[in-house]
Amino acid sequence: MRISVWLIYILCFLASTSFIMCGNANGQNEERNKEQIEQQAAFARLKAKADSAKAYCKAKNFSTQYCFLVDFSIHSGKNRFFVWDFAKDTIKYSSLCCHGYGQKSTHKKPVFSNIEGSYCSSLGRYKVGARSYSQWGINVHYKLHGLDKSNSNAFKRWVVLHSHTPVSEGEIYPEHLPLGWSQGCPVVSDNMMRKVDQLMKNLKKPVLLWVYI
Repeated sequence: MRISVWLIYILCFLASTSFIMCGNANGQNEERNKEQIEQQAAFARLKAKADSAKAYCKAKNFSTQYCFLVDFSIHSGKNRFFVWDFAKDTIKYSSLCCHGYGQKSTHKKPVFSNIEGSYCSSLGRYKVGARSYSQWGINVHYKLHGLDKSNSNAFKRWVVLHSHTPVSEGEIYPEHLPLGWSQGCPVVSDNMMRKVDQLMKNLKKPVLLWVYI
């Protein structure tokens, strides 16, 4: 029995469509797998830093309930401020976080400095100190005391943990946070600051904040 030309065309079309759909599905699966691998690697890196933070907190009599980790190697449009729960060994809260705009910092890449008037972020460990009034965000900030040579001038520089209302409550990747919302302070969203503030009120020991790349 002879098959019409149109039927041959239809069969060829269906075969090619099936091949394309299969290819698209494979591509989507590969993309999902890649994202999962990246997320697992990012969490492993964060957990390693949290493990080091816990050892430091035990040795220095800091809170072993929570610490704050700020990974400035992460794209500024992604969450890079983390409240780490030591008991559950995982992230409790996360937020976007601004870096300082000083010197040759860009929205993509911060420059770090411990110099007064540099308006740069400083790497290192901090003790989260007294609660005070802020003119920004929810009008609350926490003093920061630098514990390393790389951030020893933090208190004199008025580097504090505070919020700023324009900071998005969700990730904005691939967009970056605008440059200019921080003069060296770790600046988070208003909602994140409310959570931090509530958490801080219930803690008896000082909390460690660690800024790193």
